[in-house]
Amino acid sequence: MPRSFRPSIPTIRPALRADRRVCGNDAPKHRRPKSPARSWEQGRTDIIVRRARPRRFTATSSDPFSDAGARCDRYKSYGVRVLYIGLGSNLGDRQANVLAALQRLRAKGKIVSTSGLYATVPEQGAEGPEFLNAAAIFETELGAAAFEEFAREVERSVGRTLVRKLSARLIDIDLLGVAGEFVRDDLPLRPFNLVPLAEIAGDLTLASGSRLADLAGALQGDGIRKKVRALQFSSNRQEDEPEIRLSVNRAGVSSLRRVIHLEIDGRQRVYNAEFAMVADLAPDKAGVHMSRFSEILEEATLEVLARPHSPSRIETLVESIALQIVRNHAAVRADVRLRAQFALERWTPVSGKRGEETYTLVGIAHAGRHGARRVIGIEAEGMTACPCAQSMVREHSMHELKDAGFSPAQAQRALDVLPGATHNQRGRGSILLGVEKEHEGAVRLEDLVEIVENSMSSETYDLLKRSDEFFVVNKAHRNPKFVEDVVRGILARTLDSYGDLPDGTFVSASQVNYESIHKHDAFAEAFGTFGELRAELATATYQSERTGLAAWLGTRHSAVLAAATRLPSDGCDAKSISYHAGI
Repeated sequence: MPRSFRPSIPTIRPALRADRRVCGNDAPKHRRPKSPARSWEQGRTDIIVRRARPRRFTATSSDPFSDAGARCDRYKSYGVRVLYIGLGSNLGDRQANVLAALQRLRAKGKIVSTSGLYATVPEQGAEGPEFLNAAAIFETELGAAAFEEFAREVERSVGRTLVRKLSARLIDIDLLGVAGEFVRDDLPLRPFNLVPLAEIAGDLTLASGSRLADLAGALQGDGIRKKVRALQFSSNRQEDEPEIRLSVNRAGVSSLRRVIHLEIDGRQRVYNAEFAMVADLAPDKAGVHMSRFSEILEEATLEVLARPHSPSRIETLVESIALQIVRNHAAVRADVRLRAQFALERWTPVSGKRGEETYTLVGIAHAGRHGARRVIGIEAEGMTACPCAQSMVREHSMHELKDAGFSPAQAQRALDVLPGATHNQRGRGSILLGVEKEHEGAVRLEDLVEIVENSMSSETYDLLKRSDEFFVVNKAHRNPKFVEDVVRGILARTLDSYGDLPDGTFVSASQVNYESIHKHDAFAEAFGTFGELRAELATATYQSERTGLAAWLGTRHSAVLAAATRLPSDGCDAKSISYHAGI
């Protein structure tokens, strides 16, 4: 198709913006409203649209920007397309302009690959200093014309204004081709686009059959030179000695958020997590390399997902991160803590209404130069009824019934039938379970949730109908518990549920009750190995020294481990992952 061809479109007199639906037979026709009181001599301000007869075109045109069909694709639904785009700048901070444009393009698609930056002399009569050019492969659902319109918006957002043709500009974005549809045949005349694109898509061929890689090879050095994409600095301030040679116990970053995608038990799970990363710093180092922790997280997630014969598990992820910290940072030790929200399907106890209850997942791993250990756990909410206040109300009620003429037996019988009044607390319980790798498949998050919820006076629900509310309150008041009772219940139920696990298995239980009539909250915790707890139950002998979390993991106490049992009121976010590395 000749380049001069332009498909016919409606001819519009200036005075009103043209309707964008100019392709197809459904384009609106603007007509002058009929008014008998109006004459031609009074002047005309309306718009007359003369629709020319549409002409056929073919999508195989060598000039994609002359296709009328491309003008209509923004109104059609496409799957994901692969676009090849070129970017250039020769005003201001050229590299920053190109990178800013790439960042803004991500709003409507995915940047699959980018070339290096190339300095090129102005071509085809273009004005101004040297251009800095690059190419990118872009995945999007936009059609060619829709992308061009979006590209103009990106250019304006970077700062480009209306400029004369061939004049210098802050940014220029060109569509060079669409995979499976076309590649610009004039690329050999545009070496500033050809060479960068050949770097990332060298096997693309033109209509003539020429490969981009072959064409670019003949152009190398012809006014085009590749530039270093970023500044290179010879100094590394973090590795220098500080003025004051003292070690720093914790240095790192916090509030770094990530979304983790894992396939667990055949289901895709999404965890919205927050990271805090710290490292011990030796006295001869000025600082830690903050950016490396983010890189380690991405690499560890990919490594876990790439294991073909091992199911993805949260404890595997945290262990992988800890091991990579030891390797990549030359660390003596590394501790990793993960906290993230997850949901389970639940039904209300009487009305049977379906809902989802939210729980907190906890994963902790320690890695040293000789291996790693990890624990997995959850946090769940429920309620407790105070047995102390209930016993006082019961005793007082006994006196009141006797004074009212009831016999002691009658009063006792009445109190046995009815639940006693008391005050309630909303509680948050947690369990951490440390097992060796050969037994990790026996631990399921759903089972841990049931252990914690069943250890309280009653579970709670987001959705409660009246009958459900009665059930929960009645159940709690017939099952009063101290905060200490909840912790003991978690340990006992864990030993019963996992009775086949060896004595070296570790368990930690904690509970915080948010008091209703006191200004304070109540807290309790207990921990130890299965062997230690079994011995104490069997002999009723107090074990003064039980294994704690840090000892079982083989590490020292740190802020990462302390946060595993920190009360939410102390500022512990319910969605966090922490790293600790000793270097």
